[in-house]
Amino acid sequence: MQFVAFERNKQGTGASRRLRNTGRAPGIVFGGSTAPVTIEVDHNALWHALKKEAFHASILDMELAGKVEKVLLRDVQYHPFKQQVLHIDFQRVDEKTRLHKKVPLHFVGAENSPAVKTDKCVVNHVVNEIEIECLAVQLPEHIEVDLSNATSGSSIHASDIQLPAGVKIVTHGRKDLTIATLVAPVEEVVAAPVAAAADDKKGKKKK
Repeated sequence: MQFVAFERNKQGTGASRRLRNTGRAPGIVFGGSTAPVTIEVDHNALWHALKKEAFHASILDMELAGKVEKVLLRDVQYHPFKQQVLHIDFQRVDEKTRLHKKVPLHFVGAENSPAVKTDKCVVNHVVNEIEIECLAVQLPEHIEVDLSNATSGSSIHASDIQLPAGVKIVTHGRKDLTIATLVAPVEEVVAAPVAAAADDKKGKKKK
């Protein structure tokens, strides 16, 4: 994805507020061998871009001062109740940049699994994203979790995921993470009519 940014000369809280009033969002781009640069981005275009999954988990082409740089979205600050971006951070990357980044999980094949198709189980997504480590050029937009062979009562762990080349899951010392579970449907228990009739008889005797 590509977007256009502009260099921002004025800084500070007041300058940022005035910038937002003109329909722009303040930000910064950092990293690499170049000094950090304060930028501004068209707010409406940015707001719509942020709704796309790829904008959060893929390498972006940022056009700045007539030059295109490879960047990665690092942080977004939103207004507490307005639909407004207060500030946005991007990191410059190249083929040597190594990343730690959370990427979304896409669950596929559940409808054809024995758990769902035969046993009518419900898929419980324990996590919907996972942290990975890889080179910037190897960063996947998402990682698929194949549930096509899942059986009733089973759990899918991080070790069960087929990872793209060069991608490693970051566990921070924790054991094999549970990604999803296949939960059997809960049957409703209906009270027996006999029990209700017995209660009625007891009530009449007391009278």
